[in-house]
Amino acid sequence: MSRPASNDLIPAILAAVAAAPAGLTFGEITTALGEKTVRRTLQYRLQRLVETGELRMSGNRRSARYTIAAPRQDGPAPPAEVVPISPTGRAALDYVRQPVAARTPVGYDRAFLEAYRPNETFYLAAGERERLARIGAHEGDAAPAGTYAKRILDRLLIDLAWNSSRLEGNTYSLLDTRRLIDFGQEAEGRAHREAQMILNHKDAIEFLVQSADDIGFNRYTILNLHALLANNLLADPQAVGRLRHIAVGIERSVFHPLETPQLIEECFDQLLASAEAITDPFEQAFFVMAQLPYLQPFDDVNKRVSRLAANIPLVRANLAPLSFTDVPDDLYAQAMLAVYERQETDLLKDVFLWAYERSAARYAAVRQSVGEPDPFRLRHRQALRDLISQVIRRGLGRVEAADYIRAQAQVLVEPETREQLVEVAETELLALHEGNFARYQIRPSQYVAWRKIWDA
Repeated sequence: MSRPASNDLIPAILAAVAAAPAGLTFGEITTALGEKTVRRTLQYRLQRLVETGELRMSGNRRSARYTIAAPRQDGPAPPAEVVPISPTGRAALDYVRQPVAARTPVGYDRAFLEAYRPNETFYLAAGERERLARIGAHEGDAAPAGTYAKRILDRLLIDLAWNSSRLEGNTYSLLDTRRLIDFGQEAEGRAHREAQMILNHKDAIEFLVQSADDIGFNRYTILNLHALLANNLLADPQAVGRLRHIAVGIERSVFHPLETPQLIEECFDQLLASAEAITDPFEQAFFVMAQLPYLQPFDDVNKRVSRLAANIPLVRANLAPLSFTDVPDDLYAQAMLAVYERQETDLLKDVFLWAYERSAARYAAVRQSVGEPDPFRLRHRQALRDLISQVIRRGLGRVEAADYIRAQAQVLVEPETREQLVEVAETELLALHEGNFARYQIRPSQYVAWRKIWDA
């Protein structure tokens, strides 16, 4: 078969996959299109089709299989009907869709937490956990904790910050979010609170990824995660990173959370102990997604904490992260109402399983276009970040920067790697431009001021 023209490649891919109900592997698609098809070009086209929702990707990189999927919608998340709902989930959904006056008021039931026995009780069935493990795994699973998340951090920051904020009613678009995170530019006509919410997500995600060796289901991690997500958003600044001392209500719900601070603290510690004891990372993720918002341990921002905390075991195990891509906001809210009012987790599980498959497919596509990370850069990531940011903040020109980097290398690394650190740092400086300086936590004004000195 002759090689398709570049403009015809996407229709040819879709036609080939559509003709195979069971889907095709990368090699089978190559054969269908012709042996002269450029491998890299085909990878980019497949990645694009997965990201736009025209193809669905399942399995890991080498055994990935592509099938036709429903087209992804731009803008708002797709309607709730795109998520397959189990019979028990449907019953819960029908209940919470009733008017508030038709639903029975309930309070927090500690038995919901106490009945759970780590590694004996399971919200996710064995087959569901095995399937998630297959689609979330990738080469390099034995690497240090957080290696994979660091590799895709730039993409993860945008995806997770936007989707988690969207589930809270944030009106920033994906492009608005990218501009805010990359350049610090707030969207016109939007409340400052929305920008703060997204930037807080960025800080919280970086905390989880950069502290992968230290994070866990413990007070240090969860309290600091709340502090980062709630920064500058709570009426009481002292409530940031602190367990709740006040009564709270849930909007459009008949659920009444605990009010006694001592009981909140006891249940919080019990919840963390149970979560940390769970050995399966997906069961851990789902457990905290259900139990933490049900307890409402903080004045506000509880669901945001639970969504990012669900990524803790995934980051630690180098699994594909859960970024809540395309999750319908109304269905997620209703699934949480089912947990609050009926202690029913099946609807939330339906959302979780669908969401993880979407996220895993997205990052499987990302992996095809991201080269293998440089081990030296990975090992000295923080040192490089500090060096570059200091050069910019100090407004150093080329000569002063070279002297500063060489002097710092004397104290930052062992003698045999000093020259390599100097070379890598100088290469990073030469590659800086307006589209990539945000990773060094530099404000646009700082970059512009430094750039004038550097170019002079």
